[in-house]
Amino acid sequence: MDINKTLPKTILIFLVSVVILVLSGCDFNIPDSPGSSSAQVLESKLPRAEVSDISGSDLIKLAEGNTAFTLDLYQQIKSTPGNLFYSPYSISSALAMTYAGSEGKTAEEMAAAMHFLLPQESLHSAFNGLDHMLTSLAEIEIPEGEGDPFQLNIANSLWGQEGFHFESDFLDILAENYGAGLRLLDYISQPEESRQTINQWVSDETKEKIQNLIPQGAITSDTRLVLSNAIYFKATWLESFEEALTEEGTFFGLDGEEIPVPMMGHSSSPSFLYFKGEGFQAVELPYIGNQVSMLVLVPDRGSFADFEAQLCAETLSRGLDGLTYSPIDLKFPKFEFESGLSLARTLSDMGMPTAFSDGADFSGMTGSKDLFISDVFHKAFVSVDEEGTEAAAATAVLMQVTSMPESPLELTVDRPFLFLIREHETNTILFIGRVVSP
Repeated sequence: MDINKTLPKTILIFLVSVVILVLSGCDFNIPDSPGSSSAQVLESKLPRAEVSDISGSDLIKLAEGNTAFTLDLYQQIKSTPGNLFYSPYSISSALAMTYAGSEGKTAEEMAAAMHFLLPQESLHSAFNGLDHMLTSLAEIEIPEGEGDPFQLNIANSLWGQEGFHFESDFLDILAENYGAGLRLLDYISQPEESRQTINQWVSDETKEKIQNLIPQGAITSDTRLVLSNAIYFKATWLESFEEALTEEGTFFGLDGEEIPVPMMGHSSSPSFLYFKGEGFQAVELPYIGNQVSMLVLVPDRGSFADFEAQLCAETLSRGLDGLTYSPIDLKFPKFEFESGLSLARTLSDMGMPTAFSDGADFSGMTGSKDLFISDVFHKAFVSVDEEGTEAAAATAVLMQVTSMPESPLELTVDRPFLFLIREHETNTILFIGRVVSP
């Protein structure tokens, strides 16, 4: 066996979410501060909670809610032209931290729209448990020479205004369940320096894949708090693609246009989990360890729009339940693209309008009804080639005051498709994408 032809490939995902809370138009009594752009840290006295008592059913319910939110959001944004890529897990994590400070109608609407199926006291501990479970996958031992070890690191942080009051209960929840300490900045006198400090944290956490996440002017002297979440993911393909077999192919776009694209392949026909449903095919490409995989959904030629419109939890479940091992001669395109979303109107239309209005109640953060969400931004980048996949995503939430065949199957992914990167035990969807033009 030529080992150079069977070296495993890797998939790299970089992800960061940033939540920006902005207060404006009101006079607040904030003590003078020296105003340094370096971030001091005000830690909650509570350490991050142990997860031994986290209910497995709570983790499953959290993942079920994440799936429902993933597909609801997809239906809302599917009219966005071109390719799409985003992380529902990032968006949910960022808004869960925001939800920790919500009250009343604001909290009720957020829970419904985000599909937070657990009560507050259980939800945040479930996020903590799921984070620990996901990151513990890095402990999987990979035989020497078979690829890089699995990596999944999740980091959270708060960036607050020096001298501004934040409720201790709110800070305790984030410290216990998200491991987030409060880093102090002086937005009042140094908004631009504060923006650069947070953007540098984003850049560091994403291996410099996300630069200048928060645009100039977004941080002002009215900013009081930023909540941030970052995820780093790396895994090795169980069945690697071979660079020598990549050849020029044709990808047929939504309107039938012919797009030249390099198609990757294998020297043999490895067995993958496969399902042929009504109007689509599904194939799952696992990573070493078999805890995480890329699920590729390929609608029949000419039926992408119909399939996309009917995509729901039931369709996804039917595809997953029907997966069986089959040898497949798989051809898969190389692709690379960026995707950006502004989600304020979308999330409002999904059932949480109060959070984006003067009637918002985030008094759990500050003790007063002085915050509302002004926008939610999400950016993502993904690149897939023989060496693997590299991706970066960013979210910003701005808040202001107030059966087996005898021969191999052939599957050439030469038309628009969707893909999901998911963890198997809880079915948590980490990322979802749509490729209509590689």
